Amino acid sequence: MLKLNQKIVTIGCFFAFISAVYGQRIETNFNNNWNFVLEDNLSFSRGNFDDSKWQTLNIPHDWSFEKGVRDGGDQGQGGGYHDGGIGWYRKQFNVKKESLFKTTYVNFDGVYMNSEVWVNGHYLGKRPYGYISFRYDISKHLKAGINTIAVRVDNSLEPSARWYHPCGIYAPVSLIEVNKSHIAPNGVFIRTPEIEPSQATVQVNVDYVNISENLECKVSVLSSEGTVLKTTSQNINETKSTISLQIENPILWSPETPVLYKLRTQIIKNKQVLDEVETIFGFRTVAWKTETGFWLNGENVKLKGVCEHWEGGPVGGAWTKPMLRWKLQLLKDMGINAIRPSHNPTPPIFYDICDEIGLLVMDEIFDGWHKKAPEDYGKQAFDVWWQRDMQEWITRDRNHPSVFIWSLGNETHGDIAPELVKFGKSLDSTRLFSSGAGNPEDMEITGINGGSETQSFIESARFDKPFVSTEAPHTWQTRGYYRTHTWWRDNELPGTFELPNLTEKEIFFYEGLDPKKWKNRKQRFNSSYDNATVRISARKNWEVMRDTPWHSGHFRWTGFDYYGEAGLVHGGLPFNLFMGGALDVAGFEKDLYYFYQSQWTKEPMVHILPHWTHPRMKKGTVIPVWVYSNADEVEFFLNGKSLGKDKPGTVWNEMQCEWMVPYEEGKLEAVAYKNGKEVKRTAMVTSKVPSQLKNSLTKLDAEDGFNASYILTSEAYDTNNTPYPYGESRVYYAITGDLEKVSMENGNPIDSISRTKSDFRALFFGKGRLFLREKDNAKKASVITASILGDKALFLSNEITIDVKEIAMIGKTLKSNFEILYTTNGADPLNEGVIYTKPFEVKDNITVKAIVKQNGKLVLTMEETFGSNEGLFWGDEHSADTWKGRGVNISAEEAILTGGAQASNDAQHFKGTGFVKFDNKEGSITFYQENDGEAGDFSIRFRYMHNDRVKQYPMKLFVNDTYVKTFEFKATGGWIQNWGFVNTIVVFKSGANSIRLETTGESGPFIDEMFVD
Repeated sequence: MLKLNQKIVTIGCFFAFISAVYGQRIETNFNNNWNFVLEDNLSFSRGNFDDSKWQTLNIPHDWSFEKGVRDGGDQGQGGGYHDGGIGWYRKQFNVKKESLFKTTYVNFDGVYMNSEVWVNGHYLGKRPYGYISFRYDISKHLKAGINTIAVRVDNSLEPSARWYHPCGIYAPVSLIEVNKSHIAPNGVFIRTPEIEPSQATVQVNVDYVNISENLECKVSVLSSEGTVLKTTSQNINETKSTISLQIENPILWSPETPVLYKLRTQIIKNKQVLDEVETIFGFRTVAWKTETGFWLNGENVKLKGVCEHWEGGPVGGAWTKPMLRWKLQLLKDMGINAIRPSHNPTPPIFYDICDEIGLLVMDEIFDGWHKKAPEDYGKQAFDVWWQRDMQEWITRDRNHPSVFIWSLGNETHGDIAPELVKFGKSLDSTRLFSSGAGNPEDMEITGINGGSETQSFIESARFDKPFVSTEAPHTWQTRGYYRTHTWWRDNELPGTFELPNLTEKEIFFYEGLDPKKWKNRKQRFNSSYDNATVRISARKNWEVMRDTPWHSGHFRWTGFDYYGEAGLVHGGLPFNLFMGGALDVAGFEKDLYYFYQSQWTKEPMVHILPHWTHPRMKKGTVIPVWVYSNADEVEFFLNGKSLGKDKPGTVWNEMQCEWMVPYEEGKLEAVAYKNGKEVKRTAMVTSKVPSQLKNSLTKLDAEDGFNASYILTSEAYDTNNTPYPYGESRVYYAITGDLEKVSMENGNPIDSISRTKSDFRALFFGKGRLFLREKDNAKKASVITASILGDKALFLSNEITIDVKEIAMIGKTLKSNFEILYTTNGADPLNEGVIYTKPFEVKDNITVKAIVKQNGKLVLTMEETFGSNEGLFWGDEHSADTWKGRGVNISAEEAILTGGAQASNDAQHFKGTGFVKFDNKEGSITFYQENDGEAGDFSIRFRYMHNDRVKQYPMKLFVNDTYVKTFEFKATGGWIQNWGFVNTIVVFKSGANSIRLETTGESGPFIDEMFVD
C-alpha cells in the first residue's frame, strides 16, 4: 500500500531537480523515498506487498553504521564490532505508457553484499560482490502506472571483510530510460594515444545495443568551459565504432592543473538524436621507469599518496557527494597527489571528485583471490564472478584521467594472477597492472606493502621493473595524546630504521584506560610525536622515498582513521577503530597532517606540538616542542622570550624544528620566515578549566542530486577564550526544522556510544562534531548545543558551568528564552531542579543532572559525572609496570634451534626474516624472555602453519625446563600463507625465562614466532 506522504518517481518525463536528459536518454535520481526493514521474508519481493510500516529513508544507507558498536558484533574486531544481517528495501515509482516502448535500466553504484532484485515480483538476479556497480534491464517487467522494486541485501555470513564494511544500498541508484537503439552501458572508451603540445589525438570506441539501419554516430569534444572544439560523424554499420579526432593545443590534466574535457557521443537517425552520453576525460601522459620511477606529463613525480577505505569517516559507508568531496579535499589540502582505494573499487562519485580536484588513483578491485576473511567475497563468489566484476570495474573507470594504474589484489597470492592481468589488458591496454604485494612476479609494476618500510629492504632491493610502495608507512597516532618514548606495535623488528626516545625518561602519564584494565599492552593511545609505528616513522619514510630514485612513492596507511581492525593494533574492545590516519574519523587533523603539509605544500604554514596545558606536570620538566613548517626558518617564543631560531631540515629527524622547553604556564609562539620576512605565525596558551563551548559551522553545498550537508564543530574553551585540550564533557544536541542528523563523531577510539541514535557525544581531547543533512526543500533549521562543563577529574577546579547555545543553520532563528534547571544530589531536575544562573561547585564523585527548556518546552535532558576517577586516567611512571615484558613477539628463526629445526623463508606472510621448519625431522626451539616485573601468569601463543589433515605434529612445551603441556597443531589450510595460533597460560619468574617447544617423534609444523601477552 502506498503511503500518503510518499513521493512517486515518474519516468518518461523530465523533472529538472532529479533528472539529467541528453537527447532521448533520461537519467533519474532514484535515491529518495525507499522503505526499509531489517528482517527477512521472501514475501517482501511481491509487487503488492504492504510495506507501509517500514522505515522510510533515502539512499545512501548503511544499516550497520546506524545500529552501531555491539560487544559480540557480527563483523568482529575487523569490523569494529558492528553487525551484519539481512535487510530489504522497497520503492514504488510511476511509469508512463509511452515509456513501455523504450529500454529502462535500474543502476546500482554499490550494494553490500549479495544483493537480489525484483521488479513487480519478477526476479532479476543476484550480485555477490559488495563493491561493484551493476544494473538490470527491467523493461519487460514494467507496466503503465505504479511499479515496485524490491532489493534483498544479505550479510548473514560474517565477517565478510577484514575491516568494517557497510550493510545495505550504500551508494546512489538511478533509473536510465533510453531508446531501443542506444549506447551500451559503459559503452564509450576514450583513448589519447598521441599527445603533443600542439595537438592530441582522441580515439573513441563506442559499443551499441540494438542497432538498426540509417544510424549515425556523432562525437564532439568540448572544453572545460563547454565550448565545442571538434566534431565528427560516421555511419553505424556494426555493434562497435572507432572514431578519431584531433584537438589542438591540449591542456594537460595533473594534480596541480586538473583540466577536464567532455566527449559528447550521439546516435542520430534522420537528424534526430536517439541517444546521447557525455563522458568526462583528460589529456595526460604516464610513464614508468625502473631506474627513476613514475613520470606524469614528462615530469618525474613522486607519488605522495594515502590508502583509504571507503568506510573511513563519520558516515560509515553511506557517503553523499558533498560529504565525500569534503573528505577528499581535506586529504588534498594535506598535500597528497594520489590515493589508493583499499582494497576495492568505490562508487563512481569517488573518481569524479578525484578527476575534478586532482588526485591520481591507484584503482584496486580485490582484497584477495581466495578466502582471507572467514566469509568474504574471495570465499563466497570470486571463482564464479571475478571476470564479470573485473569487466564492470575496468569498463566503468577507464575514462577517468585520475585512474593511472590498475591494482588487482592486496597481500594475496595464487596461480590466477597471470590470467587476471591478461583479462585486464584485454579491457584496457593503456594502463599498467600492479597489486599490493600480490604475485609481484606476474605484475607489470612491483607493489610492496609493509615490507617496503624496512632498512634492509631499502638497502638491498633491486628490481627489473618499476616499483611503488603500495602500503607504507604504518604509523599510529591519537589526536591530542603524546609520549616521548618510542612505541613499536610488535616491538622493534629486525631491519628497522632507528627511532630513539625523545627523552631519557617518559614525561607523559595519561591514558584513555587505566593500564590495570588493559587486555594487552596494545590498549594504550598512540603518541602524536611520530614515534609510534610498526617499522619506520613517517619522517624517515618520506626521506627514503624522496631520495631514492627508483622509489616511485608511497601510499601511507592511512589518510583517515577508520572503523574496524580494532584488535590488530589496539587490542580489541573497548577499542573499535583503527588510528593509523593523519585525520581522525571526525575529520580533525592530527599533528601528522601538518608534518605532511610542511613537506608537500607551498602555502606558508606553521604548527606547534604538543599543546601547552599540562596541569599535572612538574614545573621545569623538559618537554620536546616541535614545530612543523615549510618556511626557511622558525623563531620560537615562550612567554615573549625568544628561545632562538631553527631551520626545518631535509634529514628525517631534522624535518621538524625542535626546542627542549622547561615547562611553565604561559604562551608559546612560533614565527615562520621566508627570505628573512615573516610569512606565518601561530600561538598557543595554557588553558584553565573549561567553561564554554565554541561552535563553528561548515556548510557543504548540494550537488548531483544530494542535498547540502553541515558540520557543526564544538570545542571546550576556558573563560579567557583559550581551548582546553583535555575537554571530555558530553555535548547534547537538539535539532529543529529541516535537518536530519547523520552522526556525531569525536575521533575517540574507545567511545562506543551510538553515533546515530544518542542525543549526545562526549568531546575527545577537547573537540567533537555533529554531522547533518538538509531535508528536501529545506527552509528553516537550528541546532541547540548544551554541555555541563568542568574538569572531569576536578583536579584544576571543582567549578562547573552549564552552557547552552542555539545555532541558526538555515534561515533566521528567533531569539530563544532558555531556562536551565540542575541538581547535584541525584534528584530529577524537572521536579527538584535549581535554576542555573552562574557557575557552581561540586564535590568528588558527583553527578550533575540538568534540563534545558526553550520557551517553556523541555528540549534536552543532560547529566555529567565529576570525580577523581572520572575521565582520562592520570598516572605516573609506574602505572604501566604490570605490562613490562608483556606484549612481546619473538621470531622463531632467532631462537636457539636444535636437531632438525632450521630457519627458512620459503613461504609467505611470515613475520620477521623467516620461520622454523622441521622437514619430517625432530628438534626443538628455545626462546628466552626477560620478565622485568614480578613473577606471575602470562599468556603465550605460537604462530604456526601446516596442511596435514591426518597429522597434528604434537610438540611439548617446557617453561624453565618444567613441562607445561603438549600442543596439538590442527591443520591451518595450507603450507604457504595460512598461519594459525595455539595458546596457553604459563608462569614466568622474575628475570630470565626459557620457553622450549620440542617435537615428540612426529616432527613439527612451521613455527613463525612466539607472542607473550
